[in-house]
Amino acid sequence: MKVVKFGGSSLATGSQLEKVLEIVKEDATRRIVVVSAPGKRYEEDMKVTDLLIACGEKKLAGEEIGNLIDTILERYVNIAKELDLSNEIIAKIEEDLLDVLNADNTNKNAYLEAVKACGEDNNAKLVAHFFNAKGVEAVYVNPKDAGLIVSDDPGNAQVLPASYDRLYSLREYKPIVVFPGFFGYSEKGDVITFSRSGSDITGAILANGVKAELYENFTDVDAVYSVNPSIVSSPKEIKELTYREMRELSYAGFSVFHAEALIPAYRAGIPVNVKNTNNPGVPGTRIVASRNNTNGPVIGIANDKGFCSIYISKYLMNREVGFARRILSILEEFQISYEHMPSGIDDLTIILREEQLAGKNEQEIIGRIKEELQAEEIVVEHNLALIMVVGEGMRHNVGTTARATKTLADAGVNIEMINQGSSEVSMMFGVKEPMAKKAVKALYEEFFSQKSLQN
Repeated sequence: MKVVKFGGSSLATGSQLEKVLEIVKEDATRRIVVVSAPGKRYEEDMKVTDLLIACGEKKLAGEEIGNLIDTILERYVNIAKELDLSNEIIAKIEEDLLDVLNADNTNKNAYLEAVKACGEDNNAKLVAHFFNAKGVEAVYVNPKDAGLIVSDDPGNAQVLPASYDRLYSLREYKPIVVFPGFFGYSEKGDVITFSRSGSDITGAILANGVKAELYENFTDVDAVYSVNPSIVSSPKEIKELTYREMRELSYAGFSVFHAEALIPAYRAGIPVNVKNTNNPGVPGTRIVASRNNTNGPVIGIANDKGFCSIYISKYLMNREVGFARRILSILEEFQISYEHMPSGIDDLTIILREEQLAGKNEQEIIGRIKEELQAEEIVVEHNLALIMVVGEGMRHNVGTTARATKTLADAGVNIEMINQGSSEVSMMFGVKEPMAKKAVKALYEEFFSQKSLQN
């Protein structure tokens, strides 16, 4: 049995749904289909989920939402018309949407959660109806009925372990199961959503629950690429990478997969195959527990912006028990979490997302650290980008870090910070944001050019 997830771009139009149907029909083991809400049809278009959020917020503000409701319904109507479907399914979608929008909104968070989830929920009903209309027996299954129970953490739901045993019963369905992504239900019975791009998470949870042999994630690219195609033209495709490599790359800006999406599949040891709805014949990228290292030390290079650093220096810092803990306690008081903390014997650097400092009194934080820890120097650097060089092969290859640092130096890129993970699967460089693309291009040329691969 395979679990197959289709993203928003794969479900945005009737012609896209026809491709989805053919993909499901061509493999009898594709028994569970997880769907996102309709995505963008073109660059300036809006995702249905974004329209729903705007609609819910206007409703809570007491503003008129008639036009937004019409716009949302029109997206489903256009798909149904393209596919020559009956009005019955649109009437059902309209009824369910209005029921949610007109429900009690005393609890604003609970209300918005239910509204946000409508995109996937209604699209699953539409897809199931379409399959049946084309003679492919299918059934819409609601997450509550399937037993997908999650933590009561709106916008950041975590699956509860008991869900997996309940979800195993999905194997018993004879029709193809069409399942809405992005949300589950709390133990109290409230709709709770995962973080954005959470349909990937739903797919991985279901793959784990039904003990699938493979989790296929269909999107709009042929494969995961070794670097962002907007920075390097026609980059090398990655045929196979490990869960750990994908996790590192996702954290640092790879947008193909949500950073948390692989965890349920990883824990169950289920391979993931990223494929293209528009070009399903290509093999795509497989994400596995382990792989043979046949492509050199580096598998991918990712970058993300929006970071800052707090550099703290004090002579004999390493002799002070609890020094780092006291710094983190101060940050905790300001509700600040950190990303990384590379250190030396007399200094350490705390890497934060810039948004963590937004609205905070930076000078007060610096003053507290200086006064309470008697720090000799504190420097805050803003507008940093993190570049992650990732590859399982680095553990068995001498000189990878030297190659990377020399490449950046030759390109005239100053390294603000460097950190290598203890697993030796990644190394991270902090550079000023304006230099990030230049740095990525230089590193790609070093590790992925034809000359480099031949060496």
